Amino acid sequence: MKVTGEMLIGARAVMGSQKPIFAVNPATGESIQPAFASGEAQQVAEACTLAASAFDGYRNLPLPARADFLDVIAQQIMALGDPLVQRAMAETGLPRTRIEGERARTVGQLRLFAALVRDGNYQDARIDPAQPERKPLARLDHRYRNVALGPVAVFGASNFPLAFSVAGGDTASALAAGCPVIVKAHSSHPGTSALVGRAVQTAVQICGLHEGVFSLLFGSGAQVGASLVAHPSVKAVGFTGSQAGGMALMAIAAQRKEPIPVYAEMSSINPVFLLPKALENRAEIIAEMHVASMLMGAGQFCTSPGLVIGVKGAGLNRYLDKAATNLVSVASQTMLSPSIHKAYLAGVERVSSAPGVREIARSLHSADACQCQAGLYLVSGADFIANAQLHEEVFGSLALVVECDNEAQMFDVLAQLQGQLTGAIHADDDDDPAWVQQLITALELKVGRIIWNGFGTGVEVCHAMVHGGPFPATSNSRTSSVGSAAIMRFLRPVCYQQLPDVFLPAALQATNPEKLQRLVDGKRHGSAKP
Repeated sequence: MKVTGEMLIGARAVMGSQKPIFAVNPATGESIQPAFASGEAQQVAEACTLAASAFDGYRNLPLPARADFLDVIAQQIMALGDPLVQRAMAETGLPRTRIEGERARTVGQLRLFAALVRDGNYQDARIDPAQPERKPLARLDHRYRNVALGPVAVFGASNFPLAFSVAGGDTASALAAGCPVIVKAHSSHPGTSALVGRAVQTAVQICGLHEGVFSLLFGSGAQVGASLVAHPSVKAVGFTGSQAGGMALMAIAAQRKEPIPVYAEMSSINPVFLLPKALENRAEIIAEMHVASMLMGAGQFCTSPGLVIGVKGAGLNRYLDKAATNLVSVASQTMLSPSIHKAYLAGVERVSSAPGVREIARSLHSADACQCQAGLYLVSGADFIANAQLHEEVFGSLALVVECDNEAQMFDVLAQLQGQLTGAIHADDDDDPAWVQQLITALELKVGRIIWNGFGTGVEVCHAMVHGGPFPATSNSRTSSVGSAAIMRFLRPVCYQQLPDVFLPAALQATNPEKLQRLVDGKRHGSAKP
């Protein structure tokens, strides 16, 4: 499939008229053809109007038809074949194995949501039957289910050209909920986005759906994104990116005549707690695991372990020695874009020049373009607590080790942290269980996922996953952007009081034609589909 540089507004391919975008190969610095001319406010409005026109028909599709659509998208992405992999590699500098793995995750989560839609229980059907005999007042019949919010604006992420972009988790979960989607592609990988966009557009046509179910826009500045969030047809936003970008979108959404939710994943340093007995028993093993995790993808994961917290002593010294030994012989890695590399260098300077911070080890240096030279740094607990700048994310392979005077100071360090996506505990059986439980309880208030003897990199797409956390990890700590729970962001509850059965949605009808599990008068009834 040829990459043409056009946007997709419904079924049409449209050339933008504003400043062009060129993909850049981060490994070489070379521009990649073609140019992607940015859209303008009028084209944003066209896509949003089409999405609004598509909404009622799409949200009321029979569940099997909506599920089939998600499966067809997955099929069409795979049908793109190797040209998609090659284009993504050229635009990101990522190796083939990473891109192929990310493609598998992308189609896997589409199929997960297809299965979720077929099952139908995401509607959370509840029935409180009428009780005309109740005294002193009779109870009327009340029935409840979740319905789609409306058209959703999705912003492609820089660090996941497939899994968090055009047909990634935000798009898959919104489409599963019954919401048309308008995607603003990330400017770092426009060709990859265009190819996947064509796959989704083809799936819309194969399934005979309204063309407004999906559109894809390009924009080099803030105009397209701002216009998209401000448009009255858009009812929710999915975003993965910087805290500044997420906050800007939240401000636009809040200033609308009808404010809308922005589900933004923004910033996390993912603290790792090393307990004394774990360090005493296996400091070197933990160090090897940590270095491998922080180097994964040049640290360009939102769950990269950027902060390590332990008590000073022989165990922590052994951990530092082994981590340094493993790090100094590692080659630098190509980062995703010149802008990300520039921000990483600024972050390294901010951390390394802070009072009390000492460099432990750096990976090998390279003069090639966009290279991430990984770094491990050490600071005392007191100096960390005193410097709020050290509490901020550095996007890339950098980790700061906080050397605490005692276990109590570890809690003082945790208290200074803002919300995080993950928090990890490395402990052994002979670590104090009461202290471990206290740490788990404290972490529950700070993170979305607590990890035992591991690291946050590697986010499983499953029903129990939470990829979210208190601000600023995300803008809404009650949701997840990964796993089947992600669908809940794009739904809202509706209660149907005293409606005749013939006018009720299928999920609430007396015969239960969708064979759902339902909460009837406070008790679970029915069973999931086989």
